[in-house]
Amino acid sequence: MTNFGVQILLGLVIGVGLGFVALGIGGDAEKNPNWLMTTLDTIGTSYVSLLKAAVVPLVVTAVISSIANLSEVTNAARLAVKTLLWFAGTALIAVVIGILLGVIFRPGANTGLSMPESYAGTTGSWLAFVQSIIPENFLGLTVKTKDATESGLTSTPNFNVLQILVISGAIGIAALKVGKAAEPFLSFIRSALTIIQKVLWWIIRLAPLGTMGLIGSAVFTYGWTTMGSLLKFVVLLYVGLAIVGFVVYPLLAKANGLSVKQFFSGVWPAAQIGFVSRSSIGTMPVTQRVTERNFGVPRAYASFAVPFGSTTKMDGCAAVYPALAAIFVAQFYGIEMHLAQYLLIVVVSVLGSAATAGTTGATVMLTLTLSTLGLPLDGVGLLLAIDPIIDMGRTALNVTGQALIPAIISRREGILDESLYNAPRSSDWFESDLSAEDYAARPGAEATARAPHLASSARD
Repeated sequence: MTNFGVQILLGLVIGVGLGFVALGIGGDAEKNPNWLMTTLDTIGTSYVSLLKAAVVPLVVTAVISSIANLSEVTNAARLAVKTLLWFAGTALIAVVIGILLGVIFRPGANTGLSMPESYAGTTGSWLAFVQSIIPENFLGLTVKTKDATESGLTSTPNFNVLQILVISGAIGIAALKVGKAAEPFLSFIRSALTIIQKVLWWIIRLAPLGTMGLIGSAVFTYGWTTMGSLLKFVVLLYVGLAIVGFVVYPLLAKANGLSVKQFFSGVWPAAQIGFVSRSSIGTMPVTQRVTERNFGVPRAYASFAVPFGSTTKMDGCAAVYPALAAIFVAQFYGIEMHLAQYLLIVVVSVLGSAATAGTTGATVMLTLTLSTLGLPLDGVGLLLAIDPIIDMGRTALNVTGQALIPAIISRREGILDESLYNAPRSSDWFESDLSAEDYAARPGAEATARAPHLASSARD
């Protein structure tokens, strides 16, 4: 049977080919899509819908479990603080790269673009961001109702992931403080998380089909022509993402005694799923799998760092992108930016990364950055059409960083299973049903079950 990584690549290639076939058939993506475009779009959107369906139960159980699991880790508070500092440090590097690319290459200068007439603009502020974090109800659920043409009123439920994150975090901390009395509850949550992850593995198994549909639909809908005059921005953004992913991350890995080759071969499964799904939360089970099994990060620590990183560690969506996009918008409107505004971009990007919340897209983060800088919010409309294209690269970088930082911290703390990190990679990374004993039998690998022992032996 062809291994799962090859299946993903085949889905990608076939999707691109079918996308160009759909272009040849003709039609319009919005008003008159042809049968092939409709089929590809249905496959792609169905796959994303399945991923999104698992987001809420996955976030709730993962966050509560990750916080509760800190009780099993020696010097848990120190590990948590170091994780936060490393997240912020790498975000700082990424945002500086985005600023430098924007200042040096000036992607928004002399573009001659016009604002889409349909876009009216939005408003945003730090106060609105803070208010959005406060839960409106226990489920973090909001319902929007609007008029329909024939069927009357239609209501659309929407989960605020930030509010769910706050609720889950509060419950996790409370459970940690309660102690023994919370053990039955935590046992239920851990069991629920295991079941949800199993279901999500089944969904991820459909990734080759999802890849085909999503890529094929993107080629037909957005293609190369839609980029048009925004091509320079797209290319420059991918250059920034590549610098962080292929220069900064390898340098950090090497500086901390980690093999660069093993890093890329180990993180590849998460990066490719992130590229296709455009969701850090949807990719989280894969990210945690490679962090534990490919990198040798103790499960007790990985179960905290990876879920936490999937909601806050966004070097692509919340660092490189908003920095470069804000400068692009300013240049487009002929607005001169000063040193204070560049420094403000750094502050907003480093502290506001939680605004992305691991969901697809980074429009919220861009809106927050533009409003804080006092730049025209209409600039968001300029970038919406190409968002699906650039979001693929942003998310791939996000999940790569989410796997790297736990490995670096584990290496520095002396709790990394280095024989597992340096072990030969399996021809098929997707081994969701492999037992710890079977996994230990792989050449050069040690059982993931050693994680609690490794965690308890952390240096003081």
